[in-house]
Amino acid sequence: MINVIMHGCNGRMGQVIAGLLANDSQAKIVAGIDVSDHIKNTFPVFSSINEFEGKADVIIDFASSKAVDGLLDYCVRTKTPCVLCTTGLSKEQLQKVEDAAKQTAILKSANMSLGINILMKLIKEAATVLAPAGFDMEIVEKHHNQKLDAPSGTALALADSINEEFDHEYEYVFDRSNRRQARPEKEIGISAVRGGTIVGDHDVIFAGTDEVVTISHTAYSRAIFAKGAIQAAKFLAGKEPGYYDMSDVIDEIIK
Repeated sequence: MINVIMHGCNGRMGQVIAGLLANDSQAKIVAGIDVSDHIKNTFPVFSSINEFEGKADVIIDFASSKAVDGLLDYCVRTKTPCVLCTTGLSKEQLQKVEDAAKQTAILKSANMSLGINILMKLIKEAATVLAPAGFDMEIVEKHHNQKLDAPSGTALALADSINEEFDHEYEYVFDRSNRRQARPEKEIGISAVRGGTIVGDHDVIFAGTDEVVTISHTAYSRAIFAKGAIQAAKFLAGKEPGYYDMSDVIDEIIK
């Protein structure tokens, strides 16, 4: 049985993960961390991770970027692996994540969905064949009307996964309204749609002469991110220090 600390347990994602782990035979939450105490949980909840005096195998983090520094300090001090799901980290915090990974196992991905990470693998393979054949590449992402950032971090990660195959030859274009010219070859267009309660849609379009290939992923609920985080926690528990991501989880599943 894997013992988990849920960092940010009373947030929306923390509660989804808690619900899933309540029925999991392989992992359980031994402590929750949250500054809010408005929810009654079946496990003890502390306002600071430093108040927890027990031992855990792994931490799942879905909290605030403000809490990440203290979390990383705890992980390094106790050598506790961490699935870091909090977004919006500063450059200094991202560097701190890399430094922490030298002391303990840290897993961080732009998107915790197994489906999205499989999509990344598929589009890399598609791009290596289709881009040299003259196909244009576009990414269209759709999210709910409350999402603050655009484009999404996942859309950027998808573009990065393609561009890495070509030594970053492609320029990212987010807005074509101020230019009047034919589409250059070496660019990846990224478009954002915001509306309603769309959880998350991502389409990667390869448009060639007389044919179009579209590879898509649709999220119907936030539970997919929670399931991915749990899968990542089970993978990370007991791992040697290092910087991991969801591609490592998928590689182990494939094996």
